[in-house]
Amino acid sequence: MGALFHIEGVPIGITSVALALIASMGGFIFGYDTGQISDILLMPDFLLRFADCSSGATLETASSACSFTDVRSGLIVALLSIGTLAGALMGAPVADFLGRRYAMVVECGVFIIGVIVQITTTHVWQQFAVGRLISGLGVGALSAAVPMYQAETAPAQIRGSLTATYQLFITFGILIAYCISIGTRSYNGPSSWQTVVGIGIAWPVILSVGILFMPESPRWLVFHDKSDKALRSIALVHGMTREEAQDHPLPNKYLAEIQNNVEFERQFAAESGWLDCFRPHNKVLYRTLLGMSLQSLQQLTGANYFFYYGATVFQSVGISDSFVTQIILGAVNFGCTFGGIFIMEKFGRRWPLILGGIWQSMWLFVFAAAGTAKVPQDNPGIGKLMIVAACLFILGYAMTWAPGIWILIGETFPTRTRAKQASLATASNWVWNFLLAFFTPFIINAIDFRYGFVFASCNLLGAFVVYFFLYESSDLSLEAVDMMYIDPACKPWTSGRWTPAGYSSRKDIEEQGKAAQAHKGFAPEENRVEHANGTEKTTTNEGKIPGVNGSPHLKA
Repeated sequence: MGALFHIEGVPIGITSVALALIASMGGFIFGYDTGQISDILLMPDFLLRFADCSSGATLETASSACSFTDVRSGLIVALLSIGTLAGALMGAPVADFLGRRYAMVVECGVFIIGVIVQITTTHVWQQFAVGRLISGLGVGALSAAVPMYQAETAPAQIRGSLTATYQLFITFGILIAYCISIGTRSYNGPSSWQTVVGIGIAWPVILSVGILFMPESPRWLVFHDKSDKALRSIALVHGMTREEAQDHPLPNKYLAEIQNNVEFERQFAAESGWLDCFRPHNKVLYRTLLGMSLQSLQQLTGANYFFYYGATVFQSVGISDSFVTQIILGAVNFGCTFGGIFIMEKFGRRWPLILGGIWQSMWLFVFAAAGTAKVPQDNPGIGKLMIVAACLFILGYAMTWAPGIWILIGETFPTRTRAKQASLATASNWVWNFLLAFFTPFIINAIDFRYGFVFASCNLLGAFVVYFFLYESSDLSLEAVDMMYIDPACKPWTSGRWTPAGYSSRKDIEEQGKAAQAHKGFAPEENRVEHANGTEKTTTNEGKIPGVNGSPHLKA
């Protein structure tokens, strides 16, 4: 089979890249559904059929003669989020029972049903809204399953980059929705909006077919006593056949780490329930609350203020063609996410999120202050400044908080409760998604562009939470991340220096990977291990596997 390339001396197979791209179609579905509604709400035929119109309104006059009430537009936009909230919570038991891959297939089927419900109505806005609710069930479940599957299956050396492709595909989906909308808005009749919605069926078909050719999560397989299949899954992502993996130290080392971690977790319970996510032992409750907080704060950055209502917002600042402005924002969002993938892999998780929160806050303050100081419609310069501020906000968001939070959802939680904790965290995202989508029209009517000050403050709060509560998980296996969180000597602000027992730095992990690939041992007689609190101890590393022999788990 052969490796596609090597990182830190570790072979990376083409399957690693393929599984990330195919699974990320779940993000594309999410983004496409998010991006389409902003433009659909302004399409003349959609307005004529579903909005409140004055007598004698026609297709030519619909834009001025028809309008949605705040309640109706809020429900059409926000019922998707109610569905995603329920879907995210249901995603955990489905993913644990069926496995990560088959769960995605089922969730794609649910999304397709929702699309069919939407495009088969021509005058009942409630049916369109219910269709979005049903589609939301699939989107929400996928938003919990996909990052978890990617994090559990991808090699640790590129886990951040591969998991970040989920966010990349979200932005790509938003951009494609904008582009298709601007192409169909001139169509006569319901095809102007039905085409945009109906094309959405293609994306879950691609995902549900493609994912069946990918390996299952090795951690799910080990947890269900299928170690042989888990070894094959690990082998595939490293470009090896099962026969090559049998005697190769690298996949066997990773398999041993996973087995050790699963056995440790089974000492506490044979099965995990929802209540286990709220037990303080081993900082499980801490991590549940942290994940829920970070996902909530991602929504409170204000990004979806622009994605859901961007066309309406830019229309209000005097932009003649708000559809084009949406495409510009979508392109900035998509293009900058590539930078986000690099930043998250190169600089870790904590500092990009801290600096990103500060950057986003600054430009939202500019946006809100400009819109509050003068009326944008009467001052073209103010309108342009607000567009620039919005683009610079999206630039920072796309490179930090957008990919970073989805990466963390996949790598912060222990194996036994990971699916349920990921669901709870993602559900928190969708709760705030709904609240913002539904109440934004009311809030804008009340405080107009001062709404930006609220989001700016939330971005500063996000930077604060990351600094004081988030541990640095880059460059570590998922099992080592679990060890780091339960190490009492490690604090969030010192976690970047934490390493598993037997290593003096995270650079040594890279050297160990190179040694294993070369079929050589990496076992100096003694290593000086610097803990997060600055103390040192001497440990023998002869024949040890990180996270297995000499692990804090076995000392518990």
